[in-house]
Amino acid sequence: MPSRILFLLLLLFPLSAEAKTLVGKVVGIADGDTITVLVAERPVRIRLAEIDTPERKQPWASRAKQALSGKVFGELIEVRVLNTDRYGRTVGHVWIGDRNINREMVREGHAWVYRNYLDDKTLIDDETHARNDGIGLWGLPEAERVPPWNWRRGKREPKPERERALDQAFDCSAKRKCGEMASCEEARFYLKECGFARLDRDGDGVPCESLCR
Repeated sequence: MPSRILFLLLLLFPLSAEAKTLVGKVVGIADGDTITVLVAERPVRIRLAEIDTPERKQPWASRAKQALSGKVFGELIEVRVLNTDRYGRTVGHVWIGDRNINREMVREGHAWVYRNYLDDKTLIDDETHARNDGIGLWGLPEAERVPPWNWRRGKREPKPERERALDQAFDCSAKRKCGEMASCEEARFYLKECGFARLDRDGDGVPCESLCR
């Protein structure tokens, strides 16, 4: 069914709380991963799932916001809903036709993959390609590429030279389990920089305790 017909139906029959899909017009862009959509004449805040873009005072924040605005502002979109976050925002994947906007933001180097809330592991491949090709924010000096989740925790200072060298040796690509780690340093990288919380099952800050004794 064409999206415009769906939109007209939504005006007559608003979605219930249990609905898994929203259709509406984008009327606001807060930043590179949060938008406001008018659904059946009701504004709904949407947080793009599985990605994280630079915070307002970070390098590339305005570029990420501009990129998202250029893609979706004023457009009729479909949101495939996953859940609601602690701020009351609807979390989901944004589609325009057959275009997955969340994925486009990663592929074009405007967003990190948000590992702590990741189901679609193929997004990591998209990020790795963007990183390797220096696309978007990956073309910034390394000291300016602070993951947003670290920035929010106040970790805004450039890393020591040794840590930067380790970052160059490892990347957030294929490895996801302790059994795939070759060293404690590698496990720590995947926990801290890639956000793979599953490596620290007891939450004590030490990943893969068989390696990091």
